[in-house]
Amino acid sequence: MSKTTAKRMTQALGNRRTRAVVLAAGFSASMALGAGSAIAADGGHSDAFAAGTASQIAGSARAQADNQLKDADAKKKAADDRKADEKAERNSERGNGWTSPIDGDYELSATYGKDGGRWASGHSGQDFAVPTGTGVESVNSGTVVKAGGNGAGDGPAYGNAVVVKHDNGQFSQYAHLDSIDVKVGDKVKSGEEIAKSGNTGNSSGPHLHFEIRTSADYGTAIEPVDALKDHGVKL
Repeated sequence: MSKTTAKRMTQALGNRRTRAVVLAAGFSASMALGAGSAIAADGGHSDAFAAGTASQIAGSARAQADNQLKDADAKKKAADDRKADEKAERNSERGNGWTSPIDGDYELSATYGKDGGRWASGHSGQDFAVPTGTGVESVNSGTVVKAGGNGAGDGPAYGNAVVVKHDNGQFSQYAHLDSIDVKVGDKVKSGEEIAKSGNTGNSSGPHLHFEIRTSADYGTAIEPVDALKDHGVKL
């Protein structure tokens, strides 16, 4: 073999090895690129899955909270309905619809005729010591004839007040109220909430001042506990 032929064979062999190396490198690069793409694709899928899962959890939490709120509202309504039914039953048992102005816990404090520095003469009603915001109810069905501040016209000592005229000709008065839910001319039922108790006017602490009157105006009050007792209501 001549030196020229041998040299050509060596060069050809070297070229084949170079091509093999290049092909191998290219294949490895393709494999790496493919793997990287797969990882990137998988990473994106994982992120999407995580986001979807978080969204589902948030939606489930909202639904659960909504259901709990609806359940609480339903229980409160059922309790209120049961309380109203019990009150109606008590009124029915009395046979005439008269009831206490406070349906719940209270303490009878200042009594009718009691002397004190907060009124000009003997105390004109019965006080019910209750927290501010306690529901105040009409003791019988009737028509609101006075409602507002300044004792609804009976003087600032009463604070916010309401007077209701009843079918038997008597009037009930509710004073020192925090807020009033009725207006003059409204028809109210026995046990209907007409106001919230408070501490307005000449008052030394939160309570309801309650009177039974023979007219709508100050100065016609009668003993309220006995009057309610005559209607079957024991305080």
